[in-house]
Formats: sequence, C-alpha cells, structure tokens
Amino acid sequence: MMPETVGHVVSVSLSASHSFSKVVAPNIRLLAGLGVEGDAHCGALVKHRYRVKQDPTQPNLCQVHLLQAELFEELGSKGFSIAPGEMGENITTSGIDLIGLPTGARL
Repeated sequence: MMPETVGHVVSVSLSASHSFSKVVAPNIRLLAGLGVEGDAHCGALVKHRYRVKQDPTQPNLCQVHLLQAELFEELGSKGFSIAPGEMGENITTSGIDLIGLPTGARL
C-alpha cells in the first residue's frame, strides 16, 4: 500500500483549442477514460497533433495534464513569472510530488 500524501488542488484549467496555455476555470469535469470534458485533449484516441500525424488510432495516454505549483516557485526564483494554466496543465497541485508518483498511482 502506498503512503498517503497530503496535498491540494491549486487551480483547474481547460481549453477547447490546441493552444499552449489553458484558461483557468472555477471547476472541471473529469470523464473516466477520456479526460477533461471540453478540453482539446479529451478522448480515447490520441489528440496531440504530432502524434495524430504518426498514427491517429493510438490510445490517448495524456488525457489530463497535472503540474505541481512548486515548479512555478522554482521558475520564479530564476526570473520567470508563471501562473496556473499557462503551461497547458489541467490541474495545478501543491504538496504532491507528481514526478515521484509511480505508474498507476491514484490521486
């Protein structure tokens, strides 16, 4: 059993278009096996343009993009000002080591 991690959601975002940044929203709806309702990357099959060109029948393994707010702090110390949604993430978290999560981890 994996130890419980305490963390929280800082912000949620989505974009119906394939733009780099996503718009911060008051809430999002996660659809099992598809992703974020109304987001350009929602669907069972691959949505990233470069991967669609390679093979549009590939499974969509990048349905929901999570990013830890601690990255914004790190980039801020290097002179970059980044806000939630600007890096294309759907969910911005804090207090969760997303990079350290094992494959198959459930949040």
